[in-house]
Amino acid sequence: MARSRSLLLTTCTILAILIHGAHSFYLPGVAPQDFFNGAELTVKVNKLTSIKTQLPYSYYTLPFCTPSKIVDSAENLGEVLRGDRIENSPYTFKMGDAKMCNVLCRKTLDAKTAKAFKEKIDDEYRVNMILDNLPLVVPIQRPDQESPPVYQLGYHVGLKGQYSGSKEEKYFIHNHLSFIVKYHKDTQSDSARIVGFEVKPYSVKHAYEGKWSDENPRLTTCDPHTRHTVVNSNTPQEVEDKAEIIFTYDVEFQDSDVKWASRWDAYLLMTDDQIHWFSIVNSLMIVLFLSGMVAMIMLRTLYRDISKYNELETQEEAQEETGWKLVHGDVFRPPSNSDLLCVYVGTGVQFFGMILVTMIFAILGFLSPSNRGGLMTAMLLLWVFMGIFAGYASSRLYKMFKGSEWKKIALRTAVMFPGIVSAIFFVLNALIWGQKSSGAVPFGTMFALVFLWFGISVPLVFVGSYIGSKKPAIEDPVKTNKIPRQIPEQAWYMNPAFSILIGGILPFGAVFIELFFILTSIWLNQFYYIFGFLFLVFAILIVTCAEITIVLCYFQLCSEDYLWWWRSYLTSGSSALYLFLYATFYFFTKLEITKLVSGALYFGYMLIASYAFFVLTGTIGFYACFWFTRLIYSSVKID
Repeated sequence: MARSRSLLLTTCTILAILIHGAHSFYLPGVAPQDFFNGAELTVKVNKLTSIKTQLPYSYYTLPFCTPSKIVDSAENLGEVLRGDRIENSPYTFKMGDAKMCNVLCRKTLDAKTAKAFKEKIDDEYRVNMILDNLPLVVPIQRPDQESPPVYQLGYHVGLKGQYSGSKEEKYFIHNHLSFIVKYHKDTQSDSARIVGFEVKPYSVKHAYEGKWSDENPRLTTCDPHTRHTVVNSNTPQEVEDKAEIIFTYDVEFQDSDVKWASRWDAYLLMTDDQIHWFSIVNSLMIVLFLSGMVAMIMLRTLYRDISKYNELETQEEAQEETGWKLVHGDVFRPPSNSDLLCVYVGTGVQFFGMILVTMIFAILGFLSPSNRGGLMTAMLLLWVFMGIFAGYASSRLYKMFKGSEWKKIALRTAVMFPGIVSAIFFVLNALIWGQKSSGAVPFGTMFALVFLWFGISVPLVFVGSYIGSKKPAIEDPVKTNKIPRQIPEQAWYMNPAFSILIGGILPFGAVFIELFFILTSIWLNQFYYIFGFLFLVFAILIVTCAEITIVLCYFQLCSEDYLWWWRSYLTSGSSALYLFLYATFYFFTKLEITKLVSGALYFGYMLIASYAFFVLTGTIGFYACFWFTRLIYSSVKID
């Protein structure tokens, strides 16, 4: 119940931000916090993550040291869907108070707990922690010593290795953590702001003299009184049945020149800006090439066609008429399965609106990584509220096709795409639940998602559809013949399947390099915060989809094939097929996933992403072609 209430409160907060703007108060996780010397710093633990399994687990699923009472932090919808489980920890820091060899607790493993640790070490799980909303990172120095270090999110639970002279592989746990808290001092006051949270993990087989004392433990391997500190893992702590593990930590405070406003820069440091610029230049070249073709068709060929068609023709010339004007009596004939086309176009409009507004919010800084789960929460809420545009678009097209049952088309628009995605998501969630992962969406969150769908999205689709049905129908620029004309035999390169598959290559080519960075951020646990690049690529995608569809639609009409409705949607929509093929290539070349469930999760989520990409690009291509055909047929005189 507590989790459901917190989800509801967070949803209301985000709604307030979206409606009223954020200028009057700080967004969650963005307000700076000042700490004075001796102030208590709260360290929280987050999920255990692995790029090998993609299955997150709660920190306390492993027998780590626990505080007296485990308390869940409030989570938003996006955090729950990401599998975040933020809880308090036994690590206690005080601002400016360095600690050395602080003993956390002592654990004696049994066969079950030793096996649990070994499994997580095998799968290369990392421990994630948070201090003042900054994630814990392990600095890794690059070969080029002058370059800034690369930051790895979280530290590994442990590692595998062999003793010198032995071939037997052993498991070792990182039981000593050397924390570094970086702070920026305010020159006008004694307060400081935290600007960095780093750790160096060690595996140390701690030793002590005499009998163990929980009240006053004294270690011989790590003792602040004798200034004996841990600097390496020469005597590592094995993970085995009946092994005694003592968990310890150091904390050091370092003054930093980095200001609080710039503290995320190190986390978001892009090492491949040149590749990104190459991506943009590559995409722009595609757009320029396509724009040149479209300009040639529009300014030369079309102008010549329209001038010729509008000249006074003799009866013999009219009989010899060929090209796109010849099919004017059939070009606006409603297609087969027109209802389904209306549904897909409406869904695409909903998707387009969601992505456009999300990117605007992201560029303005509302969805920074410090606002964990904010991106996913915003996308879900925007999808819900864009339902009104989905209903309106599908209803307007449906009415143009002489449809009269607007309620039926509204229901299909509201249910079909989310229903298919929900079915796939439910199966994937069942697989995650079977693995006892924290990534499984709990019942309360499922209820919240269903409420958003049926309580807000569906009614809004109906409202939009009602408004669309009351508008006058879009009139065709030319009349449609009662009897459809026969389509002549087409050349092999105008075959529908061939032209559709060719049409999807260029839109995919415009985005595939950026797609690499997006997949890396999702599946290799890295931050993605280059929304400026992404917005530019999105604009290029829109232009590319529109132009390639217009070019192929023109060639199709010139071949006297007037069945352009569905083909215009599928031409640019086929880029989703290439996206899924690229995702498959990425899986086998970049990822190290070996488990069947993890592989099923990857392909399941990429199938959802590809389906959404199909709906988005297909709708862009359809509307471009719709505008193009209406423009050219309204420009010629038809007897």
